[in-house]
Amino acid sequence: MPLLFLLLLCLSSLPFLSLAAVPAIIVFGDSTVDTGNNNAIPTLLKSNFMPYGRDFLGKPYPTGRFSNGRLASDFYAEAFGLGPIVPAYLDPAFTINDFASAVCFASAGTGLDNATSDVLSVIPLWKEVEYFKEYQERLKAYLGEEKAKWTVNEALYIISIGTNDFVENYYSYTTTRFKEFTVDEYKDFLISLTGNFIQELYSLGARKIGFTGLCPIGCVPLERSSNFFRWGECMEERNKVARDFNSKFQELIGVLSASLPGLRLVYLPVYDFFLQLVQNPSLYGYEDVEHGCCATGFFELGYLCDQWNPFTCIDADKFVFWDAVHPTEKTSRIVANYLVNTTLSQFM
Repeated sequence: MPLLFLLLLCLSSLPFLSLAAVPAIIVFGDSTVDTGNNNAIPTLLKSNFMPYGRDFLGKPYPTGRFSNGRLASDFYAEAFGLGPIVPAYLDPAFTINDFASAVCFASAGTGLDNATSDVLSVIPLWKEVEYFKEYQERLKAYLGEEKAKWTVNEALYIISIGTNDFVENYYSYTTTRFKEFTVDEYKDFLISLTGNFIQELYSLGARKIGFTGLCPIGCVPLERSSNFFRWGECMEERNKVARDFNSKFQELIGVLSASLPGLRLVYLPVYDFFLQLVQNPSLYGYEDVEHGCCATGFFELGYLCDQWNPFTCIDADKFVFWDAVHPTEKTSRIVANYLVNTTLSQFM
């Protein structure tokens, strides 16, 4: 077994480091980190019903997370001593008292490209920024201007976005992006949007930013089931797109860091670790990596993954994926554990 893989396995098994250097965690992105904002908007892309959330903090509670339990961002918050969850900004059950230490603006189905959010009528990234501005005003009223500014400057920002731009938008024949851009041009277009977004966050006070790279999107069950030429195998073309995007983002880090004083922008390397997990599932106690736990696991998510489907698995911990796109809580915890004990530890 390669030495690198042994190291990755050990790091993912370590308990969370005790981190307490940031006053808040602030999250932007898509369904990988949306903790319930889509519940509050008129979209078909929701998960506020069973069996979603059936293992949430040890009891059935469908929060709107696309998981059987918590997400990676929740585990980040827990690791930094900021509570067990990151509440959704649009969830009326929470107040500015909760949001002062953890808040999520993410929306399932959104992307860097505004056209991606239009596909399923979800919150575009620019609107997430508008909510962040509103949040800052509420934070000033709650904490006072000086402490609110300090909180915004010292907070850890987690961004997880980009997959939907390819899966829902570019590779979907219901949109026109594939006619307007070659895939390489589209990657460059998205990187440009990423740079603009990070610069805007910086102008609003963000300094500590972790950007989750794209995972091997060709290996999610939905993509495997679409691989008509090699049924059930990962779609290497899609994985290459993810690798190329991640490489371009790492180049962007140097550009932005050189032009934005005080910026601490890091790449959270999900791709390689997640691929190792997918290729060696038994080492983590998984029995199935090709299907989601919910329903048949080939293509279902959202309303197609409901409590009346007789095929949903009993033990989600045996599956890498919960539905046809999203990881189980166990997978999110393992990935978050690895990132906290490696890349994110520099913010302690």
